[in-house]
Amino acid sequence: LLSSPLLPPPPELVQQRRCRSWVRAQRDRRRSVSGASAGLPRPAHNTREQAPSRLSHHLKPPQCLGGVGMSADQLLNAERYQFITVLGGGSVENFETILDHLLAWDLLNWEEYETVRSPRHLFGSSRVLLDIVMCKGARACELFILVWRRVFPSSQFPDIELKDYDPPEETDGSAAGTLQRCRPSMVRRLHGRTAAALLLLHGCGHFTQYECDEIQLPIYTPSQQARKLLDLTKGKGDDAARVLLEYIESEPSPINSVLDNARLKYQEKLSSTLAAQSRLLTNYAGTENMCLEDVYVNCTLETTDTTSGGGRLLSSVGLHDIFGSEGVFNKDADVVLIVGDAGSGKSTLLQRLQQLWATRQHFQEFTFVFAFSCRRLNFIDEQVSLKMLLFEYCCWPDHCQDEVFQYILDHPEEVLLTLDGFDELKLRFTDQAKHCSPTKPAPALDLIANLLQGNLLKNTRKVVSSRPNAVNAALRKYLRKEVALKGFSREGIQAFIRRRHGGGGGGSDAEHILRFVEANPALHGLCHVPFFCWIVSKCHEQLMQGRKALAQTMTDIYLLVLDHALLHCTHHAQGGDDILPAHISTIFHLGKLAMDGLVTCNYVFSASQLQEAQISEEDISMGFLVQSHGFSHARAATRNRNFEFLHITIQCFFAALHIASSEDIRESTLSSLFKAREKKTSACLKPGACIERFSLSCLHGRLQRERRCKAMLREAEKSNLHITASFVSGLLSGRHRPLMRKFSGSLRQSKKSKLVKSYMAKGIEKHFLSIPPAVRDEKKSMHALPEFVWWIKCIYEMQDDDLAKQAVSNLEVDHLKLTFCGIGPLECTALAYVLKHLKNPVGLQLDYNSVGDIGIEQLLPCLGNCQSIYLRANNICDRGAATLVEQALGSSNLQKIALFHNNLTDDCAGDFARLLKHKDNFLALRLGNNHLTATGAEALAEGLKQNNSIQFLGLWGNKVGDAGASALAKALEDNTSLIWLSLVDNNIGGRGARDLASMLKRNTALQELCLEENSLIDEDVQHFAEGLQSNTSLRVLKYVLKRCLMYDSSRSYGAVQYRGE
Repeated sequence: LLSSPLLPPPPELVQQRRCRSWVRAQRDRRRSVSGASAGLPRPAHNTREQAPSRLSHHLKPPQCLGGVGMSADQLLNAERYQFITVLGGGSVENFETILDHLLAWDLLNWEEYETVRSPRHLFGSSRVLLDIVMCKGARACELFILVWRRVFPSSQFPDIELKDYDPPEETDGSAAGTLQRCRPSMVRRLHGRTAAALLLLHGCGHFTQYECDEIQLPIYTPSQQARKLLDLTKGKGDDAARVLLEYIESEPSPINSVLDNARLKYQEKLSSTLAAQSRLLTNYAGTENMCLEDVYVNCTLETTDTTSGGGRLLSSVGLHDIFGSEGVFNKDADVVLIVGDAGSGKSTLLQRLQQLWATRQHFQEFTFVFAFSCRRLNFIDEQVSLKMLLFEYCCWPDHCQDEVFQYILDHPEEVLLTLDGFDELKLRFTDQAKHCSPTKPAPALDLIANLLQGNLLKNTRKVVSSRPNAVNAALRKYLRKEVALKGFSREGIQAFIRRRHGGGGGGSDAEHILRFVEANPALHGLCHVPFFCWIVSKCHEQLMQGRKALAQTMTDIYLLVLDHALLHCTHHAQGGDDILPAHISTIFHLGKLAMDGLVTCNYVFSASQLQEAQISEEDISMGFLVQSHGFSHARAATRNRNFEFLHITIQCFFAALHIASSEDIRESTLSSLFKAREKKTSACLKPGACIERFSLSCLHGRLQRERRCKAMLREAEKSNLHITASFVSGLLSGRHRPLMRKFSGSLRQSKKSKLVKSYMAKGIEKHFLSIPPAVRDEKKSMHALPEFVWWIKCIYEMQDDDLAKQAVSNLEVDHLKLTFCGIGPLECTALAYVLKHLKNPVGLQLDYNSVGDIGIEQLLPCLGNCQSIYLRANNICDRGAATLVEQALGSSNLQKIALFHNNLTDDCAGDFARLLKHKDNFLALRLGNNHLTATGAEALAEGLKQNNSIQFLGLWGNKVGDAGASALAKALEDNTSLIWLSLVDNNIGGRGARDLASMLKRNTALQELCLEENSLIDEDVQHFAEGLQSNTSLRVLKYVLKRCLMYDSSRSYGAVQYRGE
């Protein structure tokens, strides 16, 4: 309607057009004047391009640049955004190199040079520079592109006719003029020699000591120091310039090939080191060498896009795309955060990234990659410099160490740092303690904090792995993007087991294991977690041969690992009852060590700590403790081997064994473990070096030891305590009571079990009591917190139906929301186990989790108690939708399904059509933002023809087109139940609009029709107006330009009104 020729343009639009015309006129006038001015360089011979740089800044390919034969000024104008993006997002060194050439060629005068270099963001300086260049005419733009080609030789341009270049004439023969004309080479020759030049100039009386100190501030790189020296020398007059010029000419030119050779040699050494470190996966007892490349399977990686108008959208990415633009919410930051639960494969993913770089398969835009383990960084208890941190932790260059380090400082964009396990770093991250000197020693954790903030090595890419909720607000503002690691999909489980067991034909071991796993839903859900999947594949013989009861819980899986390790250690033919008693002392020792480490946030153990816990070489040989390769300097200082548990969950499991079996653990300790604590900063996040470690064995008296343990549990990491509490719940369940009696008396076990059950019941009850009363005329709902999910998991580990019934007996809500709670297949199994005991049906909302197809299978037992199920953005595919439909057909309660923002295609439309045909009380189906086309819409239309119960149908964000819209319109002509239909953003044009308008003439039920973001024109609005003349039900019609056509059936057509959305 706004584009109608009958309506005058708005005054604001007229004013904008006038302003643009005036700006174009002024720009053309300045170009015509400046183009005729003298002093610009003249054409010359071919410029010799430098060797390709590692800096991967590319402009668009030639075919995207707007045609062949464009002039340089046209190119700068057309691709201004690309030029600014490369300059502003690159390094300061590249930007200042361009300024050096422009100043040397007289393209910039000193006033313009100072204007561009004035303190501002690099993007702002880039805009100012381009404005100055474009105002100087076409020839200036040609010279700018010539400079660009020198600095970024890999950049691609269309077929621009660039004249050759002659250096400017030597109109100024003074020493100061020579320094300016040869400025790029002067900067290179002064690199690393600024101190000597300043000493000479100070001795000659040209510079004061204050000026020398200011130029040599450690915040400046050697190149920046050289430029500051040249700038200040120009202002000192020709005498100072002559002294500096004589010094430069007397010194031999630096040989760049020496630095390049040293850099390449160190890159080769670093690659070899990382390739060796990342080749094998750690395995307990050293029973096999698992090559990472042979068994690695990609996990599901998701980023969150908050830029879309529809809110938060999740999109899957690959490992190769973690540095891409998708999901970036802070373009000025350079930290990529990878979050995932324990066992989800964070460390393995970083190991794979390092391997891809070291073997030159990917990430070759980085010259150096430095890999750090946060738990080992905790052991650096002395101050170190950035140079020592990088080289000592990884490996030292064999030659030219200072030069290589200087190259790192000058080219931070070519460096990648990986930090594994940020949640284990004993650091309270704040932005208060600033450390900007790359040479001054500081505590290692302070260096890490300043690297993440960008105070050191700004523009260096950092990849940090962490468990959820470990990153506070102070660090979050330095994040570029966040990637969630969601574990294995169904295809991932299949691929991993086939790789582990050489999957061949249908009779191979891999296929037997897969059939066994997929036939057991609980076991299949556990395999969604990569570490659990590895355990199942490792211990498959005991599972499939019936030596152990079928694993259903996380505790079952880890008991399976323990049994397998004992079998391997003793080479026993039969597992079970006769093996465990012979190794009870070993389990006690490992349990005590794990508990000591847990309460003190200690995950790496020295030889003295092993000795205190009475850990023998035989205990180590079981394989649950592996040698930790930490900081070489610290290791040389202690001259002892350090050990850590194979995995943090292994440490939590042994700590749980200690809690469940030890006579020293009493009621108060169990209460501290299960009591819901207020959120506070744990001791392991306090600043400084490692926390003082306590050894429970050295405390005198059981009571004193008990009090100390209780106090320290309050300061332990909450996520690890939650895992430990889940294991304790499983170990104290009735299913494992015979096993636990081997450790302590049955009376003690029974008492602990009752205590844990009472804590769970009270914890759930307290959670329910916090639910606010329902608002009048609205349903009562509860938004569960992650603490609630933890309680549910503990109840599931107990495997006690009476406890599960008691837990939900007081849950009186109509709607249960668990959005953004990290719900995966494992949590779905626990939820189903508890929610199947609900007295009354509820609406279950699981939006923005990781349910997936496997999770839907785990939810089946409780879906009969659900009135509605909301699964927005859960990576659900057609298979999961088919499973959900089958359950809905057999359940009288389930009446609403919402699956928007998933991965559904036309293949699932037939299943939903069958649901519409055969379920006569189904009310709502929402399938927005999936991948449905006209084929899927036509299938749904067949189901709608036989349905007279559905009231809400949402298909927004698909691509049903005109054909799909027409099929739906025909199906709804005689429908008497549907009151709301959304076809927003479905590529619907005139034909589809006409059929929908025609449908309105016959339909008597539809009250709201949404058609925004389609291809409707004014003629289509006329068709709807004609259809509305015969319609008495439609109240709201939303269409183009997000305007709402309100139609009042009690009035004539002339009463149509517009309401802005």
